[in-house]
Amino acid sequence: MTRLVVLQHLEREGPGLFANIALERGMSLIICRLDQGDPLPLLDKRDLLLVLGGSMGIGDINDPNHFWMPRELLLIKDALNRQIPIIGVCLGAQLLACADGGTVEPLLDESSLRPLPEVGWEPIYSNNQAKNESISSLFESPFNVLHWHGDRILLPPSAELIASSLRCKEQLFRIGSLAYGLQFHVETDDQMVCRWIDEDGAFITSALGVEAQSILLNQQKIFGTTTLKQRLSFLSKIFELFSF
Repeated sequence: MTRLVVLQHLEREGPGLFANIALERGMSLIICRLDQGDPLPLLDKRDLLLVLGGSMGIGDINDPNHFWMPRELLLIKDALNRQIPIIGVCLGAQLLACADGGTVEPLLDESSLRPLPEVGWEPIYSNNQAKNESISSLFESPFNVLHWHGDRILLPPSAELIASSLRCKEQLFRIGSLAYGLQFHVETDDQMVCRWIDEDGAFITSALGVEAQSILLNQQKIFGTTTLKQRLSFLSKIFELFSF
């Protein structure tokens, strides 16, 4: 691979540690802001397409305020068809699933059956039925990661589920041999997470209540550093899956 082509949707949600790994591997970093009028990137099989997160969702595809989403979805479909490597993170994972026939629905609280986002550091666990042993072994059990989403993905039949959290089944999945969806975040650093906490107050309060900010800041102090080595290892091995 020669380029990491990043589709970024919000200023605060950049590639983070993905960029670190790509630059260490000698790849060029290309950041595309379709929401700001950037043209669609021209992709080839030497590229790795990284589709990042955002506050918008699949339900916003036909919203004129998100005019770029239909074109981005077509780009992802084209990349799947051409077998160009893809990593989708959070919204990116939802777009990846949607591009192959999946969809999303609100993530519900198990007891009240009301919408309740999954926000904060919680572990994900390997799905024992996953056929791809190499990707299943990429993380120890449990692997603490940052969650920041209000929907769950309903995977297309083509997808292989690899890992789940206690609240949300669809956390890590694969479509074909070259496309991986991560509903969770491993790319963040302390500065990024603090900005999310500061700028996304209504969303985190809907998940964790009025103490959301202090809860997340305390979690970040614990997990931001202690998980860093494991997250970097995870990302490095993900990149290795595309090195052929």
